[in-house]
Amino acid sequence: MTAPLSSAGTPPFGLPPFDMQQTLHFLVELLNTPSPTGYTDAAVALIERELAKLGVTGTRTPKGGLLWTISGAGAEEVTFSAHTDTLGAMVKEVRGNGRLGLTRLGGYDWASIEGAEVQVHVQAGQVLGKQVLGKQVLSGTVVNTRQSSHVWGQKLTDLKRDAETLEVRLDALTQQGARLQSRAQTRGLGVQVGDFVSFDSLARLTPDGYVKGRHLDNKAAVAVLLAVTQALLHTPPRCTVHFYVSVYEEVGHGAASGIPATSTELIAVDMAAIGEGQTSSEHHVTLCVKDSSGPYDHKLSNRLRAAALRADIELKIDIYPYYSSDASAAWKAGLPCPAALIGPGVDASHAYERTHRDALMATVNQTLSYLEQV
Repeated sequence: MTAPLSSAGTPPFGLPPFDMQQTLHFLVELLNTPSPTGYTDAAVALIERELAKLGVTGTRTPKGGLLWTISGAGAEEVTFSAHTDTLGAMVKEVRGNGRLGLTRLGGYDWASIEGAEVQVHVQAGQVLGKQVLGKQVLSGTVVNTRQSSHVWGQKLTDLKRDAETLEVRLDALTQQGARLQSRAQTRGLGVQVGDFVSFDSLARLTPDGYVKGRHLDNKAAVAVLLAVTQALLHTPPRCTVHFYVSVYEEVGHGAASGIPATSTELIAVDMAAIGEGQTSSEHHVTLCVKDSSGPYDHKLSNRLRAAALRADIELKIDIYPYYSSDASAAWKAGLPCPAALIGPGVDASHAYERTHRDALMATVNQTLSYLEQV
């Protein structure tokens, strides 16, 4: 299904078409591919395979990101960035009861992961002097140390959720078939301090066009960049366009390197946070004009506003006081060109998130309209 289409069957405003249904299915597949910051190879490989279907080859950066380019006739070189690394955790300790204490990857509230289904990505190698040949991925659930209300009553309600009170309960038996009840038994499965822990996205599409799941921040934007790439292969842009997918954004330095030095502009595509006091919506694209790192480039932001007006897109304008982006990281690292930030609205950011296909389509069309006027 090519979207959006006018009644005449051609893209509105002269914008090139893209396959929205393909975009949505790719997004769900990407959401369900574990990629906590520092453990992103599988997600990057999936993006590479999707690009290969389009006949496009990406280049991996030394830091693990992915870069690809669509050439155009103009002298400008606009770079769009998104990130495929997500919130996650690492094993901080194997506790005496055989459960796992965690350290966070990214900035989320501990309460938002209580009850989350997880995968523990076990390192291969030597443990306690013996070769471990067990499973490479163990499933589990984040529970608290007083989880049952039937046992703890008000003490459960009053419990502060933090690194001390939350732990991973593994769904595993020892190699001898015994229950996990001790540190030694869990270590015997190969679990070590430093193993990555990914939160299952549990992604799905609803009949009314909503996309639900953890990690829409920022895999929704990666899907947008793939759709834009598809469209530009039908109608080449008026300038050269670079697409960069970073893999360390959630910890603050994703695009500190990897942006082509020839870039004349950088536009980060990332989720737009929704909540009280914000204008962002699950059904719209948003232009963020300021976040915790300060204001973005005023002239570039105004050119993006003009592109929305040209394409009759309802562009939301917003400010996020507790937010930063790959554009922030690139500027702090010394990127000399203007930078701006756009993205689809995402509800319940850094928890179990939701957006709508309307916001994804609007973000694609916003980007395509901008590239037509550069």
